[in-house]
Parts: sequence; structure tokens; C-alpha cells
Amino acid sequence: MDNIVVFGGSGTIGKALVQKLSSEYPSAFLHVFSRREITYSLPKITCYELDFLNEEELSLKANMIKEPVDLVIVATGKLHDKDLMPEKSLKDLSYEKLAELYAVNTIGPTLVAKHFLPKLNRKSRSVFAAISARVGSIGDNRLGGWYAYRMSKTALNMFIKTASIEIKRTNKNAVIIGLHPGTVDSDLSKPFQANVPKGKLFPSDYSAEKMISVIEEITPDKSGQILAWDGQVIPD
Repeated sequence: MDNIVVFGGSGTIGKALVQKLSSEYPSAFLHVFSRREITYSLPKITCYELDFLNEEELSLKANMIKEPVDLVIVATGKLHDKDLMPEKSLKDLSYEKLAELYAVNTIGPTLVAKHFLPKLNRKSRSVFAAISARVGSIGDNRLGGWYAYRMSKTALNMFIKTASIEIKRTNKNAVIIGLHPGTVDSDLSKPFQANVPKGKLFPSDYSAEKMISVIEEITPDKSGQILAWDGQVIPD
């Protein structure tokens, strides 16, 4: 890979991905986007501050990236903050929660794809991967709750499938996938770690390494799938 783009470079998973990719592809140029200013003391990395919900700004930044792009990873996402926690029941739902999580988990990655899928390498295999979640699977939903987060990830998964169908018509070497990173030791999972089975709370560098392995092995005929960190297909 010669030209790599990572969104969410200030987050726990995003940082781990950047570090692993820089190590594995030392000759590649890495373009790292984040909502807040970040710096990496690593060679061949350019950092950009960007609100990816500002489409005008996103378009301008996309036009700065030289084509072709071999890999785009959207490692952004939101589950909770100090004013917002996953819903346990219907009474916890609100317009504000739904709008916020759809904006970050669905609309943001979709707008990134709009401006970066056309930049994917057409002469050799290229990948667009967005961080999704197993809880976005309708068939795998056995516990309920977490309405806004589940729904926003399900919508993201539908976008990935739909975009993969369109892009296949113009770029047969492109792969568009969703990736479930597992439960990573991060601020996002911290309030819920007590319920994680032993051995299933992953260090961020381990999760990043496993997801990069999936990316490296994925082929265009698998485009549109949602895959876990271990390469297993997550049901719709």
C-alpha cells in the first residue's frame, strides 16, 4: 500500500491503527484525520483537523489527497458521553440521542465514503473499511436495548452493502467492508467492561493488528460484508 487514509486518528482504535499501519507499510503515505488537532512522531504521516460532518470542509480536504488511494479506514464512532448513555428501555429514547449517534456513526462515515470511494485505486485491490459493531446485526440481537447505537450501526451496515454494489460497477478491484473490532479497552467500553467475559477485552494494538490482517486478506468478491476482528462474517 502506498497511500492510506485514516479517519478518527485521535481515538484509541484510530491511534493503534495508524501506528500499526506505519510500522507495516513504512514507505506508505498516511493521511490522518481527526476532529481535534493531533500529531504523530512517525515518518510520512500528515495530520488534518476536520469535522467530517462539515461536507464542504470534507470535500476540500479530500481534494488535497493525491490519488490513487489504496486504503481508507473510518475509525470513528460514538456510544456514550457524559450526557448520553445507551438506552435500557423505550423510555430512555430521545430525538437528541438518536440524532447524535446517527450523525457520528452513520452520516459521518457515509459522507467520507461519498468523497473518498471515487479515489480508490482502480488498477489494484483497494479497500474502504468502516468500524461497525456486532450489535448492529439484526439477526444477532438477543438482548435488546442500546437502541440508538444499534440502529446507527445497522444503518451503516446497509450503506456499506449498498455502496459496494454501486462501486463494483465502476471499480472491480475495490472492497468495501465493515469491521467489528471486538471489545477494546478504551473510553468507549469503560463503563461496560465489568460485563465483558475474561479474555474478550482486547488491547487496542491487538485489535488493530487483527483488523489489518482482515483487510490484507479480503478479496473483492467479499465486498459488502461486515466482518469481525477474527475474519468471521457477522450476520445481517
